[in-house]
Amino acid sequence: MSVGKKMLWGGLGWALAGPIGGIIGYSLAGMSGQASGTYGGTYQSRAYPKTQPGDFIVSLLVLFSAVMKADNQMLKSELDYVKQFLSKQFNQKQVQDFMTLFKDIVKQDYPLRDVCRQIVQSMDHPSRLELIHVLFGLSKADGHVHPDEVKVIHTIARYLNINPNDFDSIRAMFFRDTLSDFTILEVDPSASDSELKKAYRKMATKYHPDKVAHLGKELISLAEEKFKAVSDAYQNIKKERGL
Repeated sequence: MSVGKKMLWGGLGWALAGPIGGIIGYSLAGMSGQASGTYGGTYQSRAYPKTQPGDFIVSLLVLFSAVMKADNQMLKSELDYVKQFLSKQFNQKQVQDFMTLFKDIVKQDYPLRDVCRQIVQSMDHPSRLELIHVLFGLSKADGHVHPDEVKVIHTIARYLNINPNDFDSIRAMFFRDTLSDFTILEVDPSASDSELKKAYRKMATKYHPDKVAHLGKELISLAEEKFKAVSDAYQNIKKERGL
């Protein structure tokens, strides 16, 4: 078995359980050279203290597929985004293995609610926030965000128990308007200076890169984007208020 395939098998953890395991079992079995039915059955979800990098990536690929199919078209720019995202985390052989897996995933019909329920049972909240952040990056990959894609991401967020304020905060990092800075900080424009400072500290803690350090050092850079967006929003408002 190649190093890339060993990485896939060794890093998956809970992802081989539940509906996600049913979706990817055939593909992974084929990649490993094992019989196709080995991981195609029904599984009991196991709760892990923290998400592992392999679990995160496989879950993300399943959700990538849902967003990409929302507008009934698979754009090259979106596939390129997926490949480039993987290339930042893994070597060329590992990327090839993940893309093979992804091509199988997009051919499948799967119960999105059940998949998200498995993720909730086994993935911590900061990692789930990271999933939503990356999905918005995918939706903006071609420069045009289809409303159906945002609708699917919103549905995924609800299934992942992401509250509306957190969803709106992450969305505002990608789609700017006159209230984006306040939305990112989850604070009303009428908030006092002290309330604004309190909101900034709260969001800086929530989106601190250390919260997802267990996903691997490569993925911390994505968390740093959210952290920077919070800091920039706070500084923008302070500048407007002359603070």
